[in-house]
Amino acid sequence: MSIWYRPLTLEQVQQMHAQGAGLAVHLDIRLTALGDDFLRGDMPVDERTRQPFGLLHGGANVVLAETLGSLASNFCLETPRFYSVGQEISASHLRSARSGRVTGTARPIHLGGRSHVWEVRIEDEAGRLSCISRLTMAVVEAQGQPHSRVGSAA
Repeated sequence: MSIWYRPLTLEQVQQMHAQGAGLAVHLDIRLTALGDDFLRGDMPVDERTRQPFGLLHGGANVVLAETLGSLASNFCLETPRFYSVGQEISASHLRSARSGRVTGTARPIHLGGRSHVWEVRIEDEAGRLSCISRLTMAVVEAQGQPHSRVGSAA
């Protein structure tokens, strides 16, 4: 069973991402897969995302994780009645990367009426876990709208 509030295709998600994602577009974060309970995307390890020692910057991992988790969280909500915003994020950097692309997969841990918690696993091109992140999203009611159901999973 799908967790998304309404049926979505990867093409629709990619269009929404391209319309409003300044930093994510600058870093060349691409959405690559949409499943019943996950959103996947990737990001290059290049001059935009490496730190001075030539390794993937931890902050770039966090941008990838928050981009995927935030988009996925909002796709679980009855928009424009509700939206979700980042409340807290943590990331454990486990393996460095120097080149290629890293791939993140966001899956929900909790989809509640007032908060969502997402796990984002980031892997290198060899499929090795590079970073694991947890993102908490606050579910916010749009101004003037009464509260009701906010997603199809709890």
